[in-house]
Amino acid sequence: MESHLGETLAVWWVLPFVGILLSIALFPLFAPRFWHHHFPKVSLFWALALAVPFVWFFRDAALHEIAHIFLVDYIPFIILLWALYTVSSGILVTGTLDGSPRQNTLIIASGTLLASLIGTTGASMVLVRPLLRAISWRRHKAHIVVFFIFLVSNIGGSLTPLGDPPLFLGFLHHVPFFWTLNLAPAMLFMAVPLLAMFYIVDSRYHRREGGAPERASAVMGIRGWQNFLCLGGIVGAVLMSGVWKLGSVHVLGVEMKVEGLLRDALLIVLGITSLKMTAPAIHKDNQFSWFPIKEVAILFAGIFMTIIPALAILKAGTHGALKPLVELADQPASYFWLTGGLSSFLDNAPTYLTFFNTAIGALAPGLPEPEAVQRLIHMHGHYLHAISCGAVFMGANTYIGNAPNFMVKSIAEEAGVQMPSFFGYMIKYSIPFLIPLFLLATFIFFR
Repeated sequence: MESHLGETLAVWWVLPFVGILLSIALFPLFAPRFWHHHFPKVSLFWALALAVPFVWFFRDAALHEIAHIFLVDYIPFIILLWALYTVSSGILVTGTLDGSPRQNTLIIASGTLLASLIGTTGASMVLVRPLLRAISWRRHKAHIVVFFIFLVSNIGGSLTPLGDPPLFLGFLHHVPFFWTLNLAPAMLFMAVPLLAMFYIVDSRYHRREGGAPERASAVMGIRGWQNFLCLGGIVGAVLMSGVWKLGSVHVLGVEMKVEGLLRDALLIVLGITSLKMTAPAIHKDNQFSWFPIKEVAILFAGIFMTIIPALAILKAGTHGALKPLVELADQPASYFWLTGGLSSFLDNAPTYLTFFNTAIGALAPGLPEPEAVQRLIHMHGHYLHAISCGAVFMGANTYIGNAPNFMVKSIAEEAGVQMPSFFGYMIKYSIPFLIPLFLLATFIFFR
């Protein structure tokens, strides 16, 4: 059904997808007040702009594709993000941090390692507030938050499906849980130079600002430590769903894996458990709010709805309306840059899924997805390596490249940090610091 649909759809069916992504990029820049109050309506508008004609023209096939992407991709994706956000917000790091370059580098390095264990969202939410408290006295703060976004909110999440949303979507589509450990050399290649560059840049700013002001000393500690048990439970639930096969059931005509349903139920229970056992004072001190995850859920609902035609067309390979794009992505390097370039502006989770399907359409056309993914891994693994690195790494290029990016930006601005604009972030930070490393990585890993 899906292959036939992808061969039938014209390229203009992708316009609502382009529309919502341009809205996410441009409205916050040119109409921030309107966007803050009306982004749910914008998301709904683009979702309906696709859904109404899609169902009208394709009836049962369209309804099946809508049910499939929401049941198999969107709902598990949001449940995982919600669980990580909820549980990590119940962990409060206390004590005195001085905001020095050495200490800031250690915090960001720790978050980079932590991101693959509890997700870029979890690691970002655990560490961003302690970091902001530590640098509250600093005059120059934006660069610290930006490098935090580079490493903790993006690149650090390379090593497990828990780390970054694109890799979790790959896991949902039959990529083995531990396959992502193959990304470790590329991750280290990016992380080590970025940490060194951050230390140099932060040291220069620190010298201009003079010494840290006198502050009352307090022993470092952690409150809400029991939430680490919940985080361990999240890791266990996701791992279980990848190795324990319990059969399948059909929901609204969509085949659902029982182990996936069990995983999602466990994640919800763990999130509720965290809320129940976390003292209100911890959430208050962490300035906990539901707004960041609410914003992500609403925008991603529109994104996942409108991406359906693009995925179907790309999965049709050279038989679909996006044949030129499929033919352009003919080498690992081109997959790295196409996936990464679009991930910079289109959010890296759906972009990963798009080029994941492009690779399947080009390299394993006509095969059922489980067989196609196994063929991709065993015969063309360097392509999946390039797609994964492109999506995870280049999600750091803009605020909209990955869900935690604008969560961190929002929290930093609430704390009084004057963050750069959408294009200022790119011109001052991502282009000079990230792009040269991406060019080097192309020659080392993706030729």
